[in-house]
Amino acid sequence: MGAHTSCQRLSKEDLDFLARNTHYEEDTISEWYRGFRKDCPDGKLTPNDFMKIYSQWFPMGRTSHFCNHVFRTFDTDRNGFIDFKEFLFAIDVTSCGTPEQKLAWAFRLYDVDGNGSIDMREMTQMVKSIYTMMGLTKELVEHHETAWDKAKEIFIRMDKNEDGKVTREEFIQTCLSDQGLFELLTPFVCNYLGSFDTEPDNK
Repeated sequence: MGAHTSCQRLSKEDLDFLARNTHYEEDTISEWYRGFRKDCPDGKLTPNDFMKIYSQWFPMGRTSHFCNHVFRTFDTDRNGFIDFKEFLFAIDVTSCGTPEQKLAWAFRLYDVDGNGSIDMREMTQMVKSIYTMMGLTKELVEHHETAWDKAKEIFIRMDKNEDGKVTREEFIQTCLSDQGLFELLTPFVCNYLGSFDTEPDNK
């Protein structure tokens, strides 16, 4: 963005666009932006920076695999970094979105190859990465379970027509009708991004 002033302020055009398309007021967006540029002077949140956020919250687990998946859903243009617009849109959906919007975001997280459906391999991959991140793999062992067992249980409940894949509609409708599953699978990304200095400071 070049000049020092532009690093501290969004253009009026960008500010108006973000205010129209998120739940945030312009002052709040500006605060987020200043914090974002403070931590990311070049305006790019890299995978390594993103991983540091999660590492602070899950010291007992390994966050790399899960972070890679979350980063993928934030980096919507697939250019290898998260810019401020991508960052704010993701925060907006995961914190202020409707249940359907949050679940649509979560579906993208589980749909690793982006083909519009989730297969058993993808479900297992995600469940394993979540348990590893949270340091709960020992708990699985104690209950004589594996990530595959947990993933299979969820997959069977979602695959209504038993065709071996879970569609976006199946994913959303199953979670909306099952509060326990909804709480398990809805995004909790925003809870942990609070450790990032981009959070507005109203002191």
